[in-house]
Amino acid sequence: MADLQDDLHTSTGAGGLDDLPVPPAAQAFPPEPYAPVSDPDDEPLARAHAVLAAHPVADGYSGLPRTLKHLPWYDLELGESAVDTDLPRLREGRVGALFWSLHLPEAVDGDRAVGATLEQLDLVKTVVRAYPEGLRLAYDAGQAIDARNCGRVAVLPGPAGAAALGDCLGILRSLHVLGLRVLTLTGASWASEAGLTRFGEEVVREMNRLGVVADLSGACADTIRRTFAISKAPALCTRSAARALRPHPANLPDDLLVELGAAGGLCMVPLTAEQTGPTVRDVADHLDHVRTVAGPRSVGLSGTYDAGTAHPLELGDASCYPRLIAELLRRGWDEADVALLTWGNVQRVLRGAAFTARAAQLRREPSTATIAELDG
Repeated sequence: MADLQDDLHTSTGAGGLDDLPVPPAAQAFPPEPYAPVSDPDDEPLARAHAVLAAHPVADGYSGLPRTLKHLPWYDLELGESAVDTDLPRLREGRVGALFWSLHLPEAVDGDRAVGATLEQLDLVKTVVRAYPEGLRLAYDAGQAIDARNCGRVAVLPGPAGAAALGDCLGILRSLHVLGLRVLTLTGASWASEAGLTRFGEEVVREMNRLGVVADLSGACADTIRRTFAISKAPALCTRSAARALRPHPANLPDDLLVELGAAGGLCMVPLTAEQTGPTVRDVADHLDHVRTVAGPRSVGLSGTYDAGTAHPLELGDASCYPRLIAELLRRGWDEADVALLTWGNVQRVLRGAAFTARAAQLRREPSTATIAELDG
């Protein structure tokens, strides 16, 4: 029994997860059979509404919390002209889930970053509590489905920036307990333009153990590739389009899109004029390209509403998703691929993170490694 116990619980120091026998996400969660929900003879916008009624949008990035913090008064239930996202527009846009960003102004770092992230987590929970008929906190795939089935929009806290950890794995665990589910691997000494340090690799392993999903948007190529090599759970790029179509630094080149698809990751294309172009057709071009290069199970949507960015024509707020889906249907997208784009792929990533965490917790204790020990 002692030998079995030793095998199940590895050292609390660095490493200890690279040999974890977790099957790739594509094997762990094969696609379910798809039953069409729209009439192919209907016009595209009507078909879009039918598909979204069954498979709503899981939006990969909303800047609403920080925007609301600066408003003296707001009412998301009646409608709020000062923001791009409110409950009437979420319902009109058929949005079923939102990742609420906890990113901070670039000047905030160190202990201030930890405190500011905690403050934003508290704000997220305060806003959700204020609108119980429209919003519901969700921390995994099952809770997101429950919220959707109850007619609520699931709110998943994250992504937060790497600076929120304060270079301490204990803070990562505390943030997870408070609800954090996505962490962006940029903006820290251990996840910089030089790639992941040894401590950064340990952060990824501990994220796997907890079920916190890695967000690689804005990360350098070395960080992205090293995360793919280390992580047993699928990763997200919450705000990345195709660099082959628009040379924005946060967009992914084709070689990384291929690797992301092979790793079971998800590229969530942002609806921003800067990254994807000024029209709905430009956004559809990026979705076409990512689907072709990375595969239909590796493309998603990221509204980036209320994040201080300009949006393409016809996609100005959270109510506009049916217009984009109608454009994809005009282009001949299969209804099954649209359902993956809007809802299914995010569900797969969340389920993959939870699956990996359950397996890892049988093999690995919480890490006690420090940045001083690993990076000197």
